[in-house]
Amino acid sequence: MVRPTRVGVSMKVFMTERDLPGITMDQLGAAQAAVIGESQRASEAGTPVRYLRSMYVPGDNRCACLFEANSADDVCRVNDAAGVPYTRVVEAHDLPSPQS
Repeated sequence: MVRPTRVGVSMKVFMTERDLPGITMDQLGAAQAAVIGESQRASEAGTPVRYLRSMYVPGDNRCACLFEANSADDVCRVNDAAGVPYTRVVEAHDLPSPQS
């Protein structure tokens, strides 16, 4: 899904896939805060990246996070700067509920 940004340039949605064995909920919350902070810093510096949401599957120790950005490389840089591991970053389609 491509969404307009405030300046009229459209951004794509990207998903980071993460394997997080042994992570606690406190650590997961800290990782989320770190990627949100780095997304804001990147955006303020001129590379728009917006954290959307995460889904964590505790039985599999897996997490997927959605971001809006211009490229997968921008999302990788934000996650690298935040120090949060990921196995891959791929373009995705965020399909909101029809009731939204």
